[in-house]
Amino acid sequence: MPMIQKSLTPPRVLEVINTGQGFEGIREEWAELLANSSSDCVFLTWEWLYTWWKHLAGTRKLQVLVVRSGADLIAIAPLASTSTRLIRLTHVRALEFLGTGSVGSDYLDIIARRGREDEAMDILADYFIREKYVLDLKQLVKNRSLALQLAARLEHERWTRSEICTNTCPYIDLAGYTWKSFQAGLGPKHRYNFHRRLKNLYREFDAGFECIVSEVQRSTALVTLVALHNKRMEERGGSDGLHSSELVDFHEELTRLALAQGWLRLFVLKLNGDTVAALYGFMYGKKFYFYQSGFDPRYSQYSVGLVTMGLAIEAAIGDGAEEFDLLHGDEKYKSLWYMEPAREKSCSNVSHDAALAHLE
Repeated sequence: MPMIQKSLTPPRVLEVINTGQGFEGIREEWAELLANSSSDCVFLTWEWLYTWWKHLAGTRKLQVLVVRSGADLIAIAPLASTSTRLIRLTHVRALEFLGTGSVGSDYLDIIARRGREDEAMDILADYFIREKYVLDLKQLVKNRSLALQLAARLEHERWTRSEICTNTCPYIDLAGYTWKSFQAGLGPKHRYNFHRRLKNLYREFDAGFECIVSEVQRSTALVTLVALHNKRMEERGGSDGLHSSELVDFHEELTRLALAQGWLRLFVLKLNGDTVAALYGFMYGKKFYFYQSGFDPRYSQYSVGLVTMGLAIEAAIGDGAEEFDLLHGDEKYKSLWYMEPAREKSCSNVSHDAALAHLE
């Protein structure tokens, strides 16, 4: 009688990484998984989150969940535990995403291999049900986040859930556009104003716009960006994005890593040799992420901030960007660059009170 071979399902394992050494050791696997996931974005790269952990984690404890099926890495939940919370006279543990806080991360999420999302969510749900955590997950993409899919699973297991829309992330669709055709889609008044301001700069100054491409230039340009940003924000009560030494140290290390990866886009506008405006972003995949900017208020009459933004969009199109993401915030200046119809991405907070559900 022929022997019937049984199909063996590879063992599924959930590993908890809670040391910096363990976090360092998963860098290459992390990059490969992220590139093969629907969550792929600059804010979920190992470079962004590991650097955040080094400089901005504070008293949080590392709690990165790694899901494997046999030898295959199928998911990473990049989490950290915060101090315990008192709910109904019981101390419960809370988890949140790495990258949370004033650093301004967007699109935080669970990273799962395409085609294996359901398998990964099942394993993670079982873990959270067993461990009885509170999850406080911010800056998710509404209706497109794996974390929200996980939340729905847990809700079926009698977890309580709350969700609020915190902000929007406007962006510009650049797919199929040249710089010329993009400008044609702008409002006529804004298009005229941009060209007039640009011509005035080149007529009245020895003007130059450049992207920082060397490590020698990077650190100096970052210091200049921070100074210009904070100078610009003084009249608005101060910056909440580049205001602390910890944040500056984070960006010092991150820009070095991003430059090495080819992602960094740090632009400077110079007039008569002096840098009067700067813009900081990332070209990651086919998307440009506009992160931060600054300009010298003494040159406000020349609209150097507006000119710098326009030239950065032109550079992004030249780089092959199909989207220019303006990230969270609905500042008025961003709306000048939308092409009709304007589209927005919603981000949400979601809080899942596991312990409360289990105490009932």
